[in-house]
Amino acid sequence: MPPHCDTRDGPVVKAAIKALETGNPNHVLIWIPKDSEEELLRVFDRVLRARKAGKEAQEVADDWFFETAIRLHRAGEGAPYTGMKPAGLSEGPVVPRAEKAIETGDPKPTIEFILKTVEDDLHDRFRHVMEKKHFDIDDVAAGREYVESFIGWVVHSHHLYMYVKGGGHHGGAG
Repeated sequence: MPPHCDTRDGPVVKAAIKALETGNPNHVLIWIPKDSEEELLRVFDRVLRARKAGKEAQEVADDWFFETAIRLHRAGEGAPYTGMKPAGLSEGPVVPRAEKAIETGDPKPTIEFILKTVEDDLHDRFRHVMEKKHFDIDDVAAGREYVESFIGWVVHSHHLYMYVKGGGHHGGAG
């Protein structure tokens, strides 16, 4: 998934904004691993003081806080920090559906979308392997095409199953 936790309009920055607005760091601490809590709280206290120095100081301090929160969140996922991304980046088709499901309490549209996507992909891969299955044994190139489609079907099916059963995690860890 394209990460959206590192964008200006992602959930980490939204939580950081709420923390600054309310003076309660717990809004953003929930996005940060416990072992990074102390660092974020130190930055939070400094940012609250810096925000009193005027609009420009507030903007710089806020960005520092957002970047720190994102960096610590990403580190907790085992993912690299590559900077704060601009708002409005594409999150792909699943993230908005998944977030809406959380808002509405109804996961069915998200589940149906994902199941249909997986089903279509698996059907395409299977159709492809079946098209390549009956090759002339003396046509090595055609045999290799079969093997490539075979792997695309069997190995992909296995990896998909292992990801679902193994609990693959956001950010590359898992």
